[in-house]
Amino acid sequence: QVQPVESGGGLVQPGGSLRLSCTASGSIFSIYDVGWYRQSPGKQREWVAIIFKNGRTQYVDSVKGRFAISRDNAENTVYLQMNSLKPEDTAVYYCKLFPIGSWGQGTQVTVSS
Repeated sequence: QVQPVESGGGLVQPGGSLRLSCTASGSIFSIYDVGWYRQSPGKQREWVAIIFKNGRTQYVDSVKGRFAISRDNAENTVYLQMNSLKPEDTAVYYCKLFPIGSWGQGTQVTVSS
């Protein structure tokens, strides 16, 4: 089983920025589509962004223009650059590999004054 590992979360003020990383070693990274999801207490896990193995990207409407997903296959890493953060972005962020369906352990993002 290939296990992704998320990192880069933290505490930021509204309007601030963070860059999350998802590293998935142990296989040929270029063959995977990789998605970012988030979950807050009492809410269902929400899809946020995806980058396909061909480089195309898609985003949930609430983050368009603020978040950017990218990948570096040589480093086995997918990034999520998050700008203009809002309190409603507060959540645990997870990455998922397709088609194998493996999740990471998550990284906490807190946006608060």
